[in-house]
Amino acid sequence: MRAQKTISFLLVCMSCLSISARTILPTLDKYTIPVNVKGAVIGKFISSNNENVTLAKDTSNLFLIDESGYIRLKADVELSASSPFRYEIIIKSSCGNKAFELVKDEFIHNKVIAHRGAWKNHEASQNSMSALINTIELGCEAAEFDVWLSSDNKVILSHDPTIGGKVVEDTPARTLMEIPLENGDFVPSLEAYLECIQQQNKTRLVLELKGSQKGKERSLALAESAVQLVHKYKAQAWVDYISFDYEALLHVKQLDPTATISYLETNKTLEELSTAKVDGIDYHYSAFYNDEKLTEKAKQLGLTTNVWTVNTQEQMQHLLQQGVDYITTDEPELLLKFIDTHYK
Repeated sequence: MRAQKTISFLLVCMSCLSISARTILPTLDKYTIPVNVKGAVIGKFISSNNENVTLAKDTSNLFLIDESGYIRLKADVELSASSPFRYEIIIKSSCGNKAFELVKDEFIHNKVIAHRGAWKNHEASQNSMSALINTIELGCEAAEFDVWLSSDNKVILSHDPTIGGKVVEDTPARTLMEIPLENGDFVPSLEAYLECIQQQNKTRLVLELKGSQKGKERSLALAESAVQLVHKYKAQAWVDYISFDYEALLHVKQLDPTATISYLETNKTLEELSTAKVDGIDYHYSAFYNDEKLTEKAKQLGLTTNVWTVNTQEQMQHLLQQGVDYITTDEPELLLKFIDTHYK
């Protein structure tokens, strides 16, 4: 009997080591809590061996794990408009404890993605804290932003490979974060963006992984660092990922199988993307003009559609008529007004 227990223990440890070696992170398939639904189902714990898990900690005493392994509200419990919006739980599995943050689902669904935040019509720099705060205050669905790895492997916001005369990948984070931007801002880190976005539950983030100029290994390291930070801050409910770097994007999915990823380049067929479990396409608007059936084709394969960078009312109208899911724009105020006037 003791030998059997020892063998079982070793098998569990080997399973956990195998998961760790592949750096797959424990995840839920959903993190948002429906409002005004008693006993609402939230999500399922995802692991490689379909093991039984238990709820190790729930300070709110609102949740349970049912016989099918789904996290849900208790039968007589529902969230209302006045309920808090963040709830931490800890799930125990054979590989240890993992903390998750569940979020009351009041997220906006108006298709408006502010490109590098809302900066153009404000006193704000692109990819700045002010641009993010403006996006939230405007009521956009999400803020898109760009990240690189600094020389000391910190995830830093910048669209270009250089900022303030410094090459991001050759400069330590402390130096980069001292570079002044407009409106009293400084170059922010991903951690600062995550902390800010988690103060509300209306607007989300679309995180673009920039392809490294130092090689593929560095791009994959950026993907891993970004996903690890999102998990560290328990911000999965707020973050989707995009990239022109196909391998980096797929690496996100390898690390977190339930992460939402969309591809920015048009060099893969829709069938290839669907097979690779990419969640959506995020193309320049010209692709949707060149193929008026692109949105329809993508939806038939279960792919979402985002289009960039759309800054005129004529383009907005044309793409909304096509039925795209999201529009990325430098003019979120214009798009919000157009949607409010013509689509409500």
